[in-house]
Amino acid sequence: MPTSTKAAHILIFPYPAQGHMLPILDLSHQLSLRGLTLTILITPKNLPALNPLLSAHPSIQTLVLPLPHHPSLPPGVENVRELGNSGNVPIINALGKLHDPIIQWFKSHPNPPVALISDFFLGWTLHLANQLGIPRLAFYSSGAFLASVLNFLWRNVKTVRSLPVVNFPDLPRSPGFNADHLPSVYRVYRESVPDLEFLRDGFLANIESWGAVFNSFDELEGEYLDHLRKEMGHGRVWGVGPLSLPGGDETMGRVNPDESPGGGVLSWLDGCPDGSVVYVCFGSQKLLNRDQMEALALGLERSGIRFVWVVKSVSAQQMADGYGLIPDGFEDRVSGRGIVMKGWAPQIPILSHRAVGGFLSHCGWNSLLEGVVVGVMILAWPMEADQFVDARLLVEDLGAAVRVCEGGDSVPDSVELARIVAESMSGNTDQKVKAKELRERAIQAVKIGGSSWKALEGLVTELAQLGR
Repeated sequence: MPTSTKAAHILIFPYPAQGHMLPILDLSHQLSLRGLTLTILITPKNLPALNPLLSAHPSIQTLVLPLPHHPSLPPGVENVRELGNSGNVPIINALGKLHDPIIQWFKSHPNPPVALISDFFLGWTLHLANQLGIPRLAFYSSGAFLASVLNFLWRNVKTVRSLPVVNFPDLPRSPGFNADHLPSVYRVYRESVPDLEFLRDGFLANIESWGAVFNSFDELEGEYLDHLRKEMGHGRVWGVGPLSLPGGDETMGRVNPDESPGGGVLSWLDGCPDGSVVYVCFGSQKLLNRDQMEALALGLERSGIRFVWVVKSVSAQQMADGYGLIPDGFEDRVSGRGIVMKGWAPQIPILSHRAVGGFLSHCGWNSLLEGVVVGVMILAWPMEADQFVDARLLVEDLGAAVRVCEGGDSVPDSVELARIVAESMSGNTDQKVKAKELRERAIQAVKIGGSSWKALEGLVTELAQLGR
């Protein structure tokens, strides 16, 4: 698509957590390919995450602003992965103090942005955009079902706070969730605590924003995207995912330059029958405790199924805090049938391998989409954050996953776990068939003329018109 010198200038503001950042960088890649002028706002230590995108699109500018101080943030910490889920509230509040520096930058810019696209954890930027007189679009690195749940919770916070089970009568299928399965970002809320009131205000601002962009697609969440259009009172709700698909190998920011490409595990997979391996990984933040590690190890051992298990490195302090290691002797006992990978693993190449037929996952949205894109059945163990909502979508609504356990502190029964893994992986189960169907729908969605392709074109057209 030819670019003109007067291409609309858009400010992109990612949230510094791995699962939030990668999809908005993939979106930036797509917007840049379609001729929009972009500036990405980033703090210094997060700048390296932009390298793949900036080398592919030298025209993209960066606005690097230091992360303001917050009493709960250790010095030098700028990304949630260094703190886990508990880091979200202080980082959101620290980023809120960038309001004035952004306004100064905007006022001194010869060609200031005509719109702001910011992560849904940065709802406060709606007030900033209103002050600047430009529209703000909320970017959701997670699903429309989650957004629908959060909107209801934040709007009804006083009436639902004390309920043991919260029902959502206005949502499609009228779901209900146990209070301890509601999204963590809502569960931390306490009235009259300034940092938490700032959080709530930001989430309410998402509903009032000019538009919303989702890393999701109609065939996965059409009824929830429609629900949000009704709730927001306009049609500017775009499902443009899975954003990891259109770029193929060029997905922006998924390279880990410090690691070998994991050739050993891929060679091992080459020697396994099609669909015979279960891949086990719980995302970039979650560590399992000692009991969970032992139960999972025993379950995998008893299942008799081939597996690749990615285990995060544990520090001495974390071990003292009760986090677990691989049980002694486990690797010897499963030698030849299972591989334990310590640290980072090339998740997409592993999941895409013909030998992998199942994905034991915490159901974070990015992992869930990566499973969907390759047509692998998910074995769901939701633990925190959005994961209970995501698991419900895949297990109950779509029938493309099997639940194996739930809860961040739950310890699965290893005999039951072994049985579920063995049964789910053997034969052509309904869930496996549904998972393969979802893959086809995801691929169709991003192809020319597909629902996500059309949504992306529509989004770009709206943004381009703002620049005229």
